[in-house]
Amino acid sequence: MSMYLTIEETADYLAIPTNEVLRFIRERQIRTVTDGENILIYKEQFNLFMKEMERYKKELEDYLSEPIPEDIDIKDED
Repeated sequence: MSMYLTIEETADYLAIPTNEVLRFIRERQIRTVTDGENILIYKEQFNLFMKEMERYKKELEDYLSEPIPEDIDIKDED
């Protein structure tokens, strides 16, 4: 497989919609190059981006699943 992928090939490779790949490009989350006709994405750079996104999602899930500590200043009024 080539080191560079088209937008469609990237979408197929990652099993995400093409418009998601376009959004990543528009938001400058991934870099592209052109060969005069096609917008190309360097596969390894995109793999690193996806790994970072997965790591961020895991950290967020871990943070959201932490129990909220009890506040020691709360008095039981019963």
